[in-house]
Amino acid sequence: MIKIAVIPGDGIGKEVVAEGLKVLRKIEELSNVKFDFQEYPFGAEHYLKTGETLPDWALEEFRHFDAIYFGAIGDPRVKPGILEHGILLKLRFSLDLYVNLRPVKLYHPKLTPLKGKEKIDMVFIRENTEGLYAGAGGFLRKGTPHEVAIQEMINTRFGVERTIRFAFEYAKTKGRKKVTLVDKANVLTYAHDLWQRVFKEVASEYQEIETDHYYVDAMAMKMIRSPEIFEVVVTPNMFGDILTDLGAEIVGGLGLAASGNINPRGVSMFEPVHGSAPDIAGKGIANPLAAILTAALMLEHLGLDREASLVEKAVAKTIEENKVTPDLGGELKTSEVGNEVVKNLEVLWDEGEES
Repeated sequence: MIKIAVIPGDGIGKEVVAEGLKVLRKIEELSNVKFDFQEYPFGAEHYLKTGETLPDWALEEFRHFDAIYFGAIGDPRVKPGILEHGILLKLRFSLDLYVNLRPVKLYHPKLTPLKGKEKIDMVFIRENTEGLYAGAGGFLRKGTPHEVAIQEMINTRFGVERTIRFAFEYAKTKGRKKVTLVDKANVLTYAHDLWQRVFKEVASEYQEIETDHYYVDAMAMKMIRSPEIFEVVVTPNMFGDILTDLGAEIVGGLGLAASGNINPRGVSMFEPVHGSAPDIAGKGIANPLAAILTAALMLEHLGLDREASLVEKAVAKTIEENKVTPDLGGELKTSEVGNEVVKNLEVLWDEGEES
C-alpha cells in the first residue's frame, strides 16, 4: 500500500488535483498497485477559518507518507507571503526537499513557439533550499529615504555537492548522457566559484557522462536557439526558478509544467507549477495536464516506471487528439480532459498487456 498525503490547496488546485487522483485511481484499477490517499485541508480557506497555515503535527505525519501530492496555494483574500512561507516553504525546508526536479519536455510540435523544433527533452535539477531563497537578510532604516534592503545568497559546500551529485546520479540512472552546469561565476565570483569547483570534482567520478557549462544569460538565449542540446541541467535556486518557467513556455506553458520537490532519503512532494490561478478558479477551464504529469513524476519517483510512462503517453495522446482545455487551443472542460487521459491510459494499458 502506497500512502499519499493530498493537499489540494487553493483555487484551481482543487480542480486539477481531482483529475490527477482520477488517473491514479485508474492505475489502481488496472494494476496491482494500491494507494491510500489522505487529504489535508491546508490553504487559504483553512487559514481564514483557523489562523493556521501548516501545524507541526501535520509535518510529523507527512514524514510517514510515501509522497505528498500538492495542488496550489494563493488567494487574494490572504496577504501574499503568508501561505507561501507558512505552507510551501515550511514543507520545503522542514522536510529538506533539497532538489526541485523540473522536466521540460515537448509533447507535440504544435505546442512550442519555436520554429522548427520537434524534440525538446531536458530535466532541470534546481537547488531548492539555499541561495537567495534561504531568507538571510533584512532592512536598515526601513521606510526612510535612506532605506537599505539586503538579501544574502547562501551556498554551502554540503548543499551544492548533494544537488550536483543528484544531477549526475539522475543522468546515470535515466540513461542521459550530458549534465550542464548553469551559473554566473563571472560575476558571482565567490558563490559560483564554489559551484564550478564542486561540479568539476563530482564530474570526475562520472567519466561516462559528458559535461558542459553556460552562464545563466547565455543559457536563456541557448534555450531558445537550441533547446534540443540539453539533457540534464543543474543550477542554483534562483536561476532554476527563472529558467524552468522559460522552459515551460517553450513546450506549451505552465499548464504542462510538472515538478517534484525531492528528498531522496525521505518523503518528497510533487506539485504542478502553475499556481492557484484565482482568476479562472471554479470555471472548469483549468488545464489539468500539469497535475496529471506531476502524478506521473510521482509514480516514477516511487519506482512505478511503467505506470508513469503510460500516464505520460496517455497525456501525449490526449494532446495529439486536441482533447484539451482552451489554453492549449481545445474546447474541453477540466474534468473532460481528465476523462480523456483516463480513456487513453486504459487503451495504452491494454495494448501493452497484449504485446
